[in-house]
Amino acid sequence: MRIAIASDHAAIDLKAALADWLRGAGHDVADLGPDSAASVDYPDYGYKLAAAIAAGSAERGIALCGSGIGISIAVNRNPAARCALVSEPLSATLAREHNDANVIAMGARLIGIEMAKACITAFLATEFGGDRHQRRVDKLTQPTF
Repeated sequence: MRIAIASDHAAIDLKAALADWLRGAGHDVADLGPDSAASVDYPDYGYKLAAAIAAGSAERGIALCGSGIGISIAVNRNPAARCALVSEPLSATLAREHNDANVIAMGARLIGIEMAKACITAFLATEFGGDRHQRRVDKLTQPTF
């Protein structure tokens, strides 16, 4: 699977570890940065990740920052991205099954590496349920205010 991963400075170590793990599992991983622990703005990297999803250069995305909150908000500014903040495998599964999430976000200050791997494993293994959920996902892509 083609997976894009991005973070801010607070999650650089988690991003590197997860990217290596995903590559070891046979995935094509695009690391969208940053490349160092120097302070950066999470929206810049959330937008890059969302753009990769929108362009079709990645099938799934992993967004990381200190809490996972800020970068998930940034990713969700792009209508092609459906990013869910997850903290355990059930939320990752339901995000895919019910919401057709194509990106998950996690907080490096809140989640350990093994739990992050478990979330990603569930996220990548789960198919969208379609059916009654499709009309709801359609409304996410084409909101009516």
